Amino acid sequence: MLKSSWKLFLFISVLFFECRGSSPEKNNKLTTAKKSTMENVNADTVTLGGGCFWCIEAVLLNLNGVVEVSSGYSGGKTKNPTYREVCSGMTGHAEVVQVVYDRTKVRFEEILEVFFTMHDPTTLNRQGNDVGTQYRSVIFYNSPEQKEISEKIIADLNKSGAYDSPIVTQVEALTVYYKAEDYHQNYFNNNSEQGYCQYVIQPKLDKFKKVFKDKMKK
Repeated sequence: MLKSSWKLFLFISVLFFECRGSSPEKNNKLTTAKKSTMENVNADTVTLGGGCFWCIEAVLLNLNGVVEVSSGYSGGKTKNPTYREVCSGMTGHAEVVQVVYDRTKVRFEEILEVFFTMHDPTTLNRQGNDVGTQYRSVIFYNSPEQKEISEKIIADLNKSGAYDSPIVTQVEALTVYYKAEDYHQNYFNNNSEQGYCQYVIQPKLDKFKKVFKDKMKK
């Protein structure tokens, strides 16, 4: 359990400020980004899971420097899984978002700062009422630099005592990312009046806008 949202935010802010001295990731493979999106952008990608992908997508779409966010599935054994198959928990996939970001505007560390603040990385295979391995906390990295930074941040957070329990976020190499069905994309903006959006996603967005107002898109 998180000891204090503001305490964690202040600690993470210091931690990520210290990480800014690390060199930008190099030679990363962009797995799914459209060429048109990549034009004139110093782009990289990372794939993140932390509960329902609608929640993470809605938050990260508002982060300055993020070019594109798509919801999908990674980390499983079934090829081209459907939402229903993933929800069964039998495919091994996690609900994830693949984030394309401009490295001249936002650093990988800053994306993880938002990621760790906006979900509970200490609950195994669960975020709130969303329960199952498909809702696990996971970072699918695409470079040695992303792996190193992710592991260091997790170790530092655990050492700091920011949480009452150890962080269970997995750090794994990205193998295959499957984009989810069209109706999952930009879900909150297309379904903002729906109950889940109002009672689960909206509070996360409100928190993001309060804590990271200086990092929001204008």
